[in-house]
Amino acid sequence: MTKIIFASRDDRSFVENGNKLALKFDDRGLIPVVTTCATSGQVLMQAWMNDEAVEKTIETGEAHYFSRSRSELWHKGATSGEFQIVKDFRTDCDQDSLWLVVDQKGGKCCHVGHPSCFYRQIPFGETVEGEVTIK
Repeated sequence: MTKIIFASRDDRSFVENGNKLALKFDDRGLIPVVTTCATSGQVLMQAWMNDEAVEKTIETGEAHYFSRSRSELWHKGATSGEFQIVKDFRTDCDQDSLWLVVDQKGGKCCHVGHPSCFYRQIPFGETVEGEVTIK
């Protein structure tokens, strides 16, 4: 594997308008990534990547993340069979967040068996006292 060299972030205009990858990782070496389904457009999950996860995703065309709970690289689907095949990979204008568009293999993204990790709805537009019930 060739190590990716991320471009300098010294010039704001270059970061925002240039053509070089100059990602901004946080103080833990992580960057947030939102993953959506290429077919439905549905948000599947939000996770984190470190530089190695970005490199592996680019190299293999399959989603790799960094697991904060296990503090290790995580190849999505390696143990579950629920692989994510990358169809598009983007960074935002500030290069401080990422967006993956994937084909979700196996039909389930969430580790508890749902097609999306965002399967519960939070009520809004009403006065709520006490604990909030999600659907």
